[in-house]
Amino acid sequence: MLSGDYPIKTALISVFDKTGILDLAKALNELGIEIFSTGGTKTHLESNNIYVRNIEEITNFPEILDGRVKTLHPAIYAGILARLDLQKHFEQLERYKLKSIDLVVCNLYPFEQTLERFRTQISNGTIDYETNLEILEMIDIGGPSMLRASAKNYHWTLPVVNPARYTELINLLSENNRTIPERVRLSFAAETFEHIANYDSVIANYFQKISQNKQRYFNYSARKEFDLRYGENPQQKASLFGEFTQIFQKFHGKDLSYNNILDIDSAVRLIIEFETPTVAIIKHTNPCGVGSDEDITRAYRKAFATDTVSPFGGIIVVNRSVDFDFAQEIHPLFTEVIIAPEFSDESIELLTKKKDRRLVKVDFEKFKSLMDVDFRTVIGGVLVQDTDKTLFANEDFRIVTQREPNEEELAGLLFGWKVAKHVKSNAIVYARSDRTLGIGAGQMSRVDSSRIAVEKAKMMGLDLAGSTVASDAFFPFADGLLEAVKAGATAVIQPGGSVRDQEVIEAANVNNIAMVFTGMRHFKH
Repeated sequence: MLSGDYPIKTALISVFDKTGILDLAKALNELGIEIFSTGGTKTHLESNNIYVRNIEEITNFPEILDGRVKTLHPAIYAGILARLDLQKHFEQLERYKLKSIDLVVCNLYPFEQTLERFRTQISNGTIDYETNLEILEMIDIGGPSMLRASAKNYHWTLPVVNPARYTELINLLSENNRTIPERVRLSFAAETFEHIANYDSVIANYFQKISQNKQRYFNYSARKEFDLRYGENPQQKASLFGEFTQIFQKFHGKDLSYNNILDIDSAVRLIIEFETPTVAIIKHTNPCGVGSDEDITRAYRKAFATDTVSPFGGIIVVNRSVDFDFAQEIHPLFTEVIIAPEFSDESIELLTKKKDRRLVKVDFEKFKSLMDVDFRTVIGGVLVQDTDKTLFANEDFRIVTQREPNEEELAGLLFGWKVAKHVKSNAIVYARSDRTLGIGAGQMSRVDSSRIAVEKAKMMGLDLAGSTVASDAFFPFADGLLEAVKAGATAVIQPGGSVRDQEVIEAANVNNIAMVFTGMRHFKH
């Protein structure tokens, strides 16, 4: 007989998540399938008038250690792992009076959800002994073991881990005289191993985090949230995996695209650098302009003034609630996405008049709590690094020129430095204390980036006299600094660290430029 021809006669049900389990168990009862169960699951089923038998009838051994040991028994695993196409397995089951277990319905303790409760402590490295014990109790042992065994032996023992497939299972059993086709069995087994792999990856990553062991394997597992229409280009398939929808809530407009999601991520990484009311406009992951003001409408005008051409089809992000005045200001501009922590009812009524525009709420605290690791694929591997969360090295932040920046210049330097951190390298940002004036991004030469930033500012009619300049990495030669001097800048912020630092410092002194070294660079590739 083929494995798919064996009827299911016995089932073992042990679930933490009780969703849909009553309907499934009732259907199994009606089909004459004998159900064995454990602990809380057994109590739940019996309290709803569903007949089940105690797992101890198979093991002849009680649950012990507060339920930690109940299914970990040879009688259970013999029933799960027996190959029903082998006569000697049949004979061994009969010799030891064991039952074949044909169906295992199981889901696992909520380890991942428990971690979520303590995410801040885990991120900060402040998990105490008692909290760690509470988390460890949510590591399921019996469940993954039974599922793994049944998935290995899926030809004869069907593993079911996903409550969303209970209805499918009921229909298959009803329509096929309690048998499950081979291809369907394989599908359930594949889903089971995928589920266990995700579960173990989450546990491994938790232990790696609290132990601070050096990472030997790249363990990352995330649930698919949704498929995308396509990737960066129409010929590329794409999907989104992870916790994106726990951070961002799109409540109006077309579905988010692959490129929208990249831009949204870049926008929020930039805006969380600012505590004062700030607006940023993003295009192709680079900021077109950034502005700060106690009034977010004025902040937007400052950001938009940096570049009035590029924002068309871009993304607007604001770190304050969107009110009606702000909505009125931005409504005429075609934008792909508007991101904010909140939107007033009046602003929603106006902004939703454009059907294709996406409106997205963001949970900034949740976003920050997930900023631990960045990774990206390369052919044949994965690059993994800590997230670049620090702005500059406090101990190395120093003024290196004869002239110190005045208060206004220092504020401009810090503003520009925050923005430059999020501009593709080579990055040059001209700024004042509350706005960007010119941004040069992604050029092979730092001098070219500076020239582009200056040209942009001139095109917008912005005066760079008395402005400040931020460079994401050191000036390898004095020519980059001299470009800034020529444009009218009076103060510069850069990491320092070039073998020609002294040459650049001398050029700054000759031109009465104030210059600050941060001791930290912010390349962004």
